[in-house]
Amino acid sequence: MIVVDWTEFGLGMAAGVGMSAIFFLGLAVGMQRALQTQGTVRVLVLSAALRIALWLGVGWCVLTQAGPWAFAGYGIAFLVCRSIATTLARLAVPWGGAE
Repeated sequence: MIVVDWTEFGLGMAAGVGMSAIFFLGLAVGMQRALQTQGTVRVLVLSAALRIALWLGVGWCVLTQAGPWAFAGYGIAFLVCRSIATTLARLAVPWGGAE
C-alpha cells in the first residue's frame, strides 16, 4: 500500500498555488505589454521563457527539498489554478481598470 505524506503534499500545494498565481499574473502582464508595443512576439517569448523557467525552477526546488509528494501537490495545484484562470478568462471577469 502506498503511504501518502499529506504534510509534504500540502506544502507542495501551497507552493504550487503561490507560483501559479505569479505565473498567471505574469501572463496577464505580459499580454498587456505585448499588445501595447511594436515587438509583440519578442515580449511574449520573453514573458513565456521567464515564467516557465521560474515555475520549473521552483518545482525542481520543491522536488529536491520536500520530496515527490510535495512535487505532486505542486503540479496538481498548477492544474487546478489553470482551470480556475481559464474559466475566469472565458467568463471575461473584469479585473479592474477601465471598463
